Amino acid sequence: QLQLVESGGGLAQPGGSLRLSCAVSGFTLDYFAIGWFRQAPGKEREGVSCISSSDERTYYVGSVQGRFTISRDNAKNTVYLQMNGLKPEDTAIYYCAADTVGLTTFQHMCIVPDLADYWGQGTQVTVSS
Repeated sequence: QLQLVESGGGLAQPGGSLRLSCAVSGFTLDYFAIGWFRQAPGKEREGVSCISSSDERTYYVGSVQGRFTISRDNAKNTVYLQMNGLKPEDTAIYYCAADTVGLTTFQHMCIVPDLADYWGQGTQVTVSS
């Protein structure tokens, strides 16, 4: 059974850091594009960062460029999102999601979140002083 489980969310002060983890089971991580998405109250879900299946190319939405870093550990079947320089506008529920069908690129999946077909349950990130 395919499953994605996020962890690492919580409360951080502006300028602080958090590291999110997404543990994947039921499929081999290195075959599929995977990424992090978020949804803030009253806003649409958006792609934050995605990583390719094979050569670890990455995509970041402009608002997090230079502050967030996505990485994958295929041996642990886990994807990470290191978030530095957090801002109040980063407050949202963060989801890990993957394209297990393989019909899109990792960049396109980040731009069009509906292209991801498996989703985790989400983890809350709150940035506040």
